[in-house]
Amino acid sequence: MDENTKKSFAKYGIDIEQVFEKLRTFDISLQCWQLDDVSGFEAKETLSGGIQVTGNYPGKARNFEELTSDLDEALKHIPGKKSLNLHAIYGVSDKEYDRRDLKPAHFAKWVSYAKARNIGLDFNPTLFSSPMVKNNLTLSSPDEQVRKYWIEHCKNSRIISEYFGKELNRKSLCNIWIPDGFKDDPADRFGPRKRLKESLDEIYDVKLDDRYIADSVESKVFGIGIESYTTGSHEFYLNYANYKNIMCLLDAGHFHPTENVADKLSSLLVFNDELALHVSRPVRWDSDHIIKLNDDLQAIANEIVKLDARGKQIYIGLDFFDASVNRIAALVIGARNIQKALLRALLTPWETLKELQDNNDFTQKLVLEEELKMLPFGEIWAAYCKEENVISDEGWLEEIKKYEEKILINRGN
Repeated sequence: MDENTKKSFAKYGIDIEQVFEKLRTFDISLQCWQLDDVSGFEAKETLSGGIQVTGNYPGKARNFEELTSDLDEALKHIPGKKSLNLHAIYGVSDKEYDRRDLKPAHFAKWVSYAKARNIGLDFNPTLFSSPMVKNNLTLSSPDEQVRKYWIEHCKNSRIISEYFGKELNRKSLCNIWIPDGFKDDPADRFGPRKRLKESLDEIYDVKLDDRYIADSVESKVFGIGIESYTTGSHEFYLNYANYKNIMCLLDAGHFHPTENVADKLSSLLVFNDELALHVSRPVRWDSDHIIKLNDDLQAIANEIVKLDARGKQIYIGLDFFDASVNRIAALVIGARNIQKALLRALLTPWETLKELQDNNDFTQKLVLEEELKMLPFGEIWAAYCKEENVISDEGWLEEIKKYEEKILINRGN
């Protein structure tokens, strides 16, 4: 790296090598479902429950071997600390099984995979794409048998997550999201939410070792087929998370388009020490586009860095799925962009800007903010990639294209 570049940041009290060390501490949880359009390994149900993937790019992974092969190709091009986020539909077994009966043994291959690559594992019960989702309802269903089915599934999912943490000695996030809601205005809004609370109480009353598992619940403003009412709203889960002393997970695509998700982080962390985050890019609705290095992403990264400096823990997960482009490239683009945004945030002298704000010197604050935008960034990112032994922005896509020509186009889908 050019010495002048280092000096240009040193002027503002920024040590680039220290920045690199800090960037390596942020664990990015990569969503495995980007590589197979949220299909999973059950091969029974089409995607349903308010979730939709568009596009038919060739080479979708169809099983554990293909999915992990694609993951390995992606991991080669993603610097920094990483985890892998799994859904329950990615269990591996020679025998047919029911989601209600999932056990750690169904994910033993994933643990071996993670150990070999020194990555963590996070987990999500899968409460969609199932015949047991009745009328878009699961944990809030008036049908007791439906509720019991999904309660058992979630209980077992938490046990699997704890198993990941023990095996990998790295805390595993277990996040619950449900598709429950109504297409048109419901006659009863209170009843489904009361049933959801009671179902969650039963799930979380099973005490597990918090050295190995972290729990979160995830809200959504609406989804396909539940445009008028979402049982698990932000207000519901915000209160429930505080009530049960678990995390409220914020998905960047699960709010109204004009809401500033970055602003929500500090509001929650005034009252809590940790929260979970899914980074996505909504376009008019929760369409889970590949994240770009745009203002919204940068604002989120800025808050993560500032809150981390205050001792707050934020679990960073990616959540997008796009089948219109090379799926591996999509995962790499998104993962590299969140790390670029975190790097930009770490290269910002937040304490100086905070002091200017506290002293009501908003003129100098604005001038400094604009000055910082002109400092070199690409060279620093390239240097970080070199230290992490990954290819720079100019070359990684060529490697994925070679993989596509050799592997993906021969899969016949």
